[in-house]
Amino acid sequence: MRSVKRNPDRLSVLEKSWLVLDSFRPTGGPLRLADVAERCHLPKTTAFRLLTELTEIGAIARREDGYYLGRRLFELGCIVPLERDLRHAALPFMHDLYEATHETVHLGVRDGLDVVYVEKIRGQETFALPSRVGGRLPLTCTGIGKALLAYSGPDLIDEVLGRPLRRLTPHSIVDPQRLEETIGQIQAAGLAYEREEAQLGGACIAAPVFSDGMAVAALSVSVPLARFQPTRLAPVVKAAALGISRALARTI
Repeated sequence: MRSVKRNPDRLSVLEKSWLVLDSFRPTGGPLRLADVAERCHLPKTTAFRLLTELTEIGAIARREDGYYLGRRLFELGCIVPLERDLRHAALPFMHDLYEATHETVHLGVRDGLDVVYVEKIRGQETFALPSRVGGRLPLTCTGIGKALLAYSGPDLIDEVLGRPLRRLTPHSIVDPQRLEETIGQIQAAGLAYEREEAQLGGACIAAPVFSDGMAVAALSVSVPLARFQPTRLAPVVKAAALGISRALARTI
């Protein structure tokens, strides 16, 4: 559940509570009561009551400068079974991949039509990337997303091809026929490539991670376009993804 789109007056208390939690931004600071009420389209009295109750259970923290997300949410997030087991299995291979490339390494999973990043190791020479742990980007604009899409079955592929494709840069794929051809190439090669489709000046190569025959995640290496060398990166990315898949087979 990403957001609640119905009229707030018709929402349950649980849905309104989710609206409050979802009003916090990854790059923003604390929120005031007025900020929460405005973002959630709720009366201040309702927003205050929800914030108070969420504070009492640890989902929200209140300080002198405003409201923050509470540590209890972090604790719960750390015990989500798939992400917990996936990160545990993947981290050794992600570190090996970083040592082999010294570039930024990502691990992501699919949530609806988005990629959610569950782990990230920053490269030594960092450049602007739109990704962050816990953040999301469209499937069709990222290497990880396209790798997951290609191995998610025909129903999801048809759904994505039947919708307007999102554009993050002038290089994002917005033509369904071109995307369909790209998916076929990914399925044939076992690798997905992305060149300036999510961020200008950036490129990446990604490979799917499997568990019980299903693509449960994907792994990527992101580099500045000027030093993107697919033939050098492809073998190590594919080997790391295979290693994670084998590790998952022993743990999940």
